[in-house]
Amino acid sequence: MSVPFPMHITGALSMKSPLHYLAAARRAEIAELQQLRNACSIVIRVSALIHQLQKERGLSSLLTASQGVQGAAALAAQRLAVDAGIDDVRNALDVQDTHPHHTARLYHAIAYLLQGLQALPALRASVDALTLTTHESTAAFVRLVGGCLALVFDAADGACDPDVSRLLVAMFHFMQGKELAGQERATGAAAFGSRVNDVQRQRQWLDLIESQEQCFQVFAEFSPPAVRERWQAVSAQGADMATIERLRRVACTALAGDSLDADAGERWFAACSSRLDAMHALEAWITAELARLCADKLETAHSALHALQQPSQQSQECRLADHGGMEFFAVDAPCDLPPRGAAAYGPQIERSIQALVQEQSRRLQLMQAEIDKTRAALAERKTIERAKGVLMHLRQISESDAHKLMRQTAMNQNRRLLDVAQAMLSAADLLP
Repeated sequence: MSVPFPMHITGALSMKSPLHYLAAARRAEIAELQQLRNACSIVIRVSALIHQLQKERGLSSLLTASQGVQGAAALAAQRLAVDAGIDDVRNALDVQDTHPHHTARLYHAIAYLLQGLQALPALRASVDALTLTTHESTAAFVRLVGGCLALVFDAADGACDPDVSRLLVAMFHFMQGKELAGQERATGAAAFGSRVNDVQRQRQWLDLIESQEQCFQVFAEFSPPAVRERWQAVSAQGADMATIERLRRVACTALAGDSLDADAGERWFAACSSRLDAMHALEAWITAELARLCADKLETAHSALHALQQPSQQSQECRLADHGGMEFFAVDAPCDLPPRGAAAYGPQIERSIQALVQEQSRRLQLMQAEIDKTRAALAERKTIERAKGVLMHLRQISESDAHKLMRQTAMNQNRRLLDVAQAMLSAADLLP
């Protein structure tokens, strides 16, 4: 009497092979990389728009601080450049809309940004009519640029590749530092345009300088060596930084009520603009590197998928079956090399399925570890920003004052700023 095979064994004869699922994993990776490339395409255009908005903000500050005397002609020309940047972003979004594979958070960030861009004409009308103070005008542009940066943040947070993720995190912090430098330009323009020193604005100015340095430190930590070298060259540029440092000392050491030279406002604006243009050139280089990196990753993934689909690889499973399949259970086979006997199967493309699975598993583990590290950096910034918002609401103080208070608390208690932020959020949960 013959004994039939169990159903799970006979059914296995028609099951799809491990190679089939390895190929499926590669195709899924390609889809994720294509999604990441599309997100990076939007980020590149948003980066260019931020630079133009920062220029418009600075000129708007100059106009309002001087009560319409300075900056009007330059502001009109700059608005045309901003409008061109907005059109470029909208065109990129229209193309991406046919491939709706991004995260919900990224789409929410896009919706928020578009809402701000739709309100820009009303903001411009208020600036022209001089119905906004310099502080109000600057704050409005800061919020709009913040919407742009939120989009970059969500793109970095959703990156699936560690190398791209690290570059996006570096780019986000560089853009954040550049935004703070833009706010410093607007703050200085307002100070010199008003012709009198203001203590509160002076404190905000000092905080902007320190916050820039913190962003650039994180940027340097996550940047590849080539990017760091270029940043060092930008930081060391001579005449503009000398002018900026000199005018910083003049304004930040003046006493309350001291008069400031109004003519220094245009020198300040010109030097800061030159510095920001140099930073934007580096930013453009980073975005080009980002696009190249995405393209290289996709090409590598496509090549790996093509290798898996070759006939020589397909026949590998038959050879494994001929050897009884026990190689999988070999306890002395190193995990990072093909099992014994695999070298006899021919070229590297004919390694065992076990080795392919192990290799892909190791690669994915390393990728995940790198992605976790970059996301931790983003999560830390998000926690600090949330705590800062809570403090602003409870104390009714400005963002710079909230940041200064948190930093001072961290220094007094010899704790990290992140620890102070987390404690503050935990305490806020207990409040009504």
